Amino acid sequence: MADIKLLLTGATGYIGGSILTQLLQSELPIIKRIKVTAVVRQESQAALLREHGVNAIVFSGLEDTELLQQLASEHDMVINTASTFHPASAKAMILGLAARKKQTTQAVHFIHTSGTGSIADLPLSSTYLDNRKHSDKDDTYSYLKKREEEGPFPQRSTDMLVVDTGLQADVKTYTLMSPTIFGVGTGHFNKLSIQVPFFMRAAVEAKHAQVIGEGASIWSDIHIDNLSDFYEFLISKILSDEDVPHGKKGIYFTETGEHTWMEVSKAVAKAGLKLGALPTEEVEKLSLEQAAEKWVGGNLMFTELGFASNSRSQADLAKELGWTPKVGLLNLEHACLEEFRAVMSETQKDDKLLTKANVAKKVSEGKSD
Repeated sequence: MADIKLLLTGATGYIGGSILTQLLQSELPIIKRIKVTAVVRQESQAALLREHGVNAIVFSGLEDTELLQQLASEHDMVINTASTFHPASAKAMILGLAARKKQTTQAVHFIHTSGTGSIADLPLSSTYLDNRKHSDKDDTYSYLKKREEEGPFPQRSTDMLVVDTGLQADVKTYTLMSPTIFGVGTGHFNKLSIQVPFFMRAAVEAKHAQVIGEGASIWSDIHIDNLSDFYEFLISKILSDEDVPHGKKGIYFTETGEHTWMEVSKAVAKAGLKLGALPTEEVEKLSLEQAAEKWVGGNLMFTELGFASNSRSQADLAKELGWTPKVGLLNLEHACLEEFRAVMSETQKDDKLLTKANVAKKVSEGKSD
């Protein structure tokens, strides 16, 4: 049978790297037929991926939309994990897939990696209040569109563009909106996410864990291994020509549980004390203004959105398709120990530590790495 050509962006990131490992190690016959092309920024990264059977191509970045469109036109599927805030590159790859479909008359697929920041509220500033749990069986597209009309948000704007461009170009799109992701990744490069490790780094600097306000707001969550497993599961369903919701109905939440921010801070404090990284299990309560100044150089909106908002989701579509998460990976508190060890072992501090300027940049650009 013919190979299935897949283009992956973000292979050096936390999510993309873990997905790549999952696909390369898969025992599913349909997944074994996939030949992966990954775009990376450095030759050293490309060389390492080539050693693992990946066709790695060095490019200048997501701004090179001409190259991305050309590469997409040579592939049957694209998994976009590089950035949730870069509409031009997403559109270019969808248009490239449309050209591929026209040339081959075969189905093409675009899997877009987004986050549930697109449905998050801003409760402390009372800018927007919404702490209900959203099901992906509801009309998520219309909800996102309404939120955009009330106030544009770059990640959500890209989500809308992906769906709309796919419909216009007759390309099946699948938008995976992930909540807080925890656990150590399995990729060859970045192995840590943003939110929980950031709380750990901030705690080490302050010598105790911290939280904004009472930490009562709630986010859904998922372990990175469960998330990678769902990507593999969804891809296998798509490639097996099963009836998989796409387009406006193909917006998936990828959660397995939920937490309050206080629960995260307490888990960080407990893990830090156990590992000797913190002298106490104390959790300091900061005002939004204090946290923004200490953590991200004063950016109130992104501090509240990333570390104090409500973002509750329910993965009903995944369950209807037959996906079953691995139960042993559902405990965030247990995973904090593993993550804290990884944070403590970081050696390239200039690259890895989320400084005030760096964390604001990463959160605002929707980086997974």
